[in-house]
Amino acid sequence: MLTKRIIPCLDVKDGRTVKGVNFVNLRDAGDAVALGAMYAEHGADELVYLDITATVDGRSTFIDLVRKVAHTINIPFTVGGGISTKEDVSALLHAGADKVSINSAAVRNPGLIDELAREFGSQCIVVAIDTRFIETPLGREHIVHTHGGRQATELRTIAWAKEVEQRGAGELLLTSMDTDGTKDGFALELTSIVSSAANIPVIASGGAGNMDHFYDVFTNGKADAGLAASIFHFNEMTIPDLKQYLTDKGLPMRLTH
Repeated sequence: MLTKRIIPCLDVKDGRTVKGVNFVNLRDAGDAVALGAMYAEHGADELVYLDITATVDGRSTFIDLVRKVAHTINIPFTVGGGISTKEDVSALLHAGADKVSINSAAVRNPGLIDELAREFGSQCIVVAIDTRFIETPLGREHIVHTHGGRQATELRTIAWAKEVEQRGAGELLLTSMDTDGTKDGFALELTSIVSSAANIPVIASGGAGNMDHFYDVFTNGKADAGLAASIFHFNEMTIPDLKQYLTDKGLPMRLTH
């Protein structure tokens, strides 16, 4: 079994880390570079930085931040938020990011995934899927959402996950908007279905509240990585304690201490 990864996620607004519930009600969680450095030191396997106010004006600010992160930490990190062109990806990778995460732009133009995978390699292209379980004419279904979770699309989540893999994505970042920020646990059934359907790693996001939630998503949910934000930002759980707990439960983890 491959080593399971623990990935803190830092939602960034104007250089600061923020966190909300169900994608709203943001509160400040600290300096994005310092927080990332602390997580790297504490044994995080990777980091994800999401520019949640990715306007044209904010792009240069975020690239500066990526440069600082690259100079400060020694673990891989992914960046996302408002990425829609080859030029965006090139700028972020040149600034030091290891991977980029695309969401809304991939939904608008699925061919972008093929283009980026060809240009930069599948290993650095992550497709983020924000999904919600909603009522449709065919009954309740998991539907892909864009624009920070505000806009429903016509895409069915499972079918979209398979398509992005076929187009060359190297990894999926699956966020259940129904569980995001609730601390009631990851969306296990959905994660398991997507993990079984896709032959690329799945990062589960949305709902982590305790150590058992990570164990559940790695076993029942079949996820390759667990991503969380507020429980780490607000010191409700430390990464060394979590990794030791999961190791004791028989899961393969990278231990640094």
